Amino acid sequence: MKKIVILSILTSSLLVASGYRLPESSLKSNALAAAYVANANGADSAYYNPANMVFNEDANFAEFALTSINLSNTKYTDSRNPAFNSESKKESLLAPTMFFSSKDMNGFRYGFAFVVPGGLTKRWDDPYAKTFAQEFALKIIELNPVVAYKINSQFALGGGLRLIYSEGVVKSDGSGIGKPIVREMEANTIEFGYNLALTYKPIDEVNLAATYRSNVDINEEGNAKLYLSGTKLYDGGGSVEVPLPAVAALAISYDFGKTVLELEYDRTFWSQYESLDFEFKDTVPAALQDAFDKPKPRDWEDTDAFRLGLTHQLNEKITLLGGFAIDENPVPAKNISFELPDSDALLYSGGINYQYNDDFSFGASLLYTDKEDKSVKNSDGTIDGSFKNSSATLVNIGGAYKF
Repeated sequence: MKKIVILSILTSSLLVASGYRLPESSLKSNALAAAYVANANGADSAYYNPANMVFNEDANFAEFALTSINLSNTKYTDSRNPAFNSESKKESLLAPTMFFSSKDMNGFRYGFAFVVPGGLTKRWDDPYAKTFAQEFALKIIELNPVVAYKINSQFALGGGLRLIYSEGVVKSDGSGIGKPIVREMEANTIEFGYNLALTYKPIDEVNLAATYRSNVDINEEGNAKLYLSGTKLYDGGGSVEVPLPAVAALAISYDFGKTVLELEYDRTFWSQYESLDFEFKDTVPAALQDAFDKPKPRDWEDTDAFRLGLTHQLNEKITLLGGFAIDENPVPAKNISFELPDSDALLYSGGINYQYNDDFSFGASLLYTDKEDKSVKNSDGTIDGSFKNSSATLVNIGGAYKF
């Protein structure tokens, strides 16, 4: 069966982490560069490590946050012809999140998270890049109900169900360089997965944690329109399958009293993404098959990320947070394309949380992702040049309530 990858519209954006994954959703995870597994606490532990819910204070916790995601305009400089030089649009997007963790119920805790776990938005107006990716956008929203059980004072297990809703938009237009072929596609889907977590506390100051979030194959189904020289030659069903990859994380945190240090390693299993292959319900006209109905190899690779987070309680009211991460990109240079010209990244983050009273706190955090400049000569000859100036800035504001 053919796989169609429509890298679609987003409620959050990409080129933030490797591929189209977005691990930073809550105020604290954003402030800690996602080094927030072993020391996850409060309402957002429901998402980052549900096993940790059992170590929360015996109360209900709720948290709301809003992340503003701002992407720079990636610049492409072609080595063959300056007429092929292109610059993507800047993107500004908002991603709301919500978390809940219950009080103790005979050793059990319940919770849920509403997050944006990934996505993509890339738009090009210059004629050459527009031929391949006028707009590639992926919107992914996740509802994650979870449960945890406290086996004893040292050990806890957790897990839940991933309910994924996704929408996709793909547009390309080659008329600007004498290729009068145009593609317009829209699709959506609902999919399911699961997540697991465990935490072990060998001593009070140390948390050892492991989490696993399953792969979810996002099988977008919708409608496609294909044009040649202004004439619509296809208007019918189209579908796409793209993975939201599995992620495994190992983490350790140490509580020094007023300061908590966390080290985290995660592996994202991007090798699930083998090809970009559009599938159409009806036969595509022969004149358009090479451009739109031929599989494009992707062969992405599994990636590693190394994260460091520091939480310091300055006084009874103010907590300071900071983070740093090294994040690999999954895209082999031979298969780089304009929908996602990804590269390795360094992440820098910080934040502040203010305890207004015993029950309510609020704060803000900022994360900056600096993508490495990359020279590329891909296998199909569409790209022979360099991508520069790729970065992302995430600003998160949020509040947490205990009741």
